[in-house]
Amino acid sequence: MNTAEKRGFLERTARERPEYEEILGVFREIYLFVEGKEGRTGISFLLPETLRAERVAGGFPLLSPEGVRVDRDAASSFLRGVIGVMKRVGREGKDSLDRIDHALQEGRLDLQALYAACIHRERAPLDEAAEAESVPSSLLEFLLEIPVKTALERFASSVDPGEFGDWKEGHCPVCGGRPGMDELVGEEGKRYLSCSACFFRWPYKRLKCPYCGNEDPDLLTYFQAGEEPTRVGVCRKCARYIKTRDSRKGRGEIPLEVEDLATLHLDLLAGKEGFERGK
Repeated sequence: MNTAEKRGFLERTARERPEYEEILGVFREIYLFVEGKEGRTGISFLLPETLRAERVAGGFPLLSPEGVRVDRDAASSFLRGVIGVMKRVGREGKDSLDRIDHALQEGRLDLQALYAACIHRERAPLDEAAEAESVPSSLLEFLLEIPVKTALERFASSVDPGEFGDWKEGHCPVCGGRPGMDELVGEEGKRYLSCSACFFRWPYKRLKCPYCGNEDPDLLTYFQAGEEPTRVGVCRKCARYIKTRDSRKGRGEIPLEVEDLATLHLDLLAGKEGFERGK
């Protein structure tokens, strides 16, 4: 499914769930901006030419911090476009958006370091940059993740899944990201995890928490709301949850990152039950 199709699905979801209109409207506009610009984020990735098999065998993702490449001018142009979308459709935070935009224009944001931090889940560079510009760290991270995820998804789509036939880890073999959702497919309900950053999918053991490795069936359970195909799998050992779509019940044609946005009510239910989303 391409960017335009993702946007169309969000439009249908907003009609079905009017309470989602505000948040889904933001993402629809972001998808509209990104459409046709997926290759113009200014972010590229350099994979190691040697020892790839050794990295995978050792449980290390293909991408390393040294493999992130940023074209400053192209990256700034794309990110400023994202900021423009948020200024137009967002209800709050316009002053902070202006400050981030000015910092970007004046070259105070080290995009090379910040994008690498997003990819490898390093909080310190993001928090320090946000503090220096007097903006919420969460807002800066949200903005940066849009070009990062766009570039990672485009890159991951070119990687051969056959490289990871023996991958058993709970993190992504391509970029090292944590799973954002998982899916059960086929008659036997084979489980696949989906990366929250690059959306690459890889097979994983059916009864195992991808966050803490717990395999005790008494501590692994799930709950759902109604008859919809997506439910919430929880681990009572680490108190984390992951949303699971059983594609045997439908919606298997919808990318999981879009399904994630369309099932925000399940995140609210999980939070009320005392579970945190896996990171």
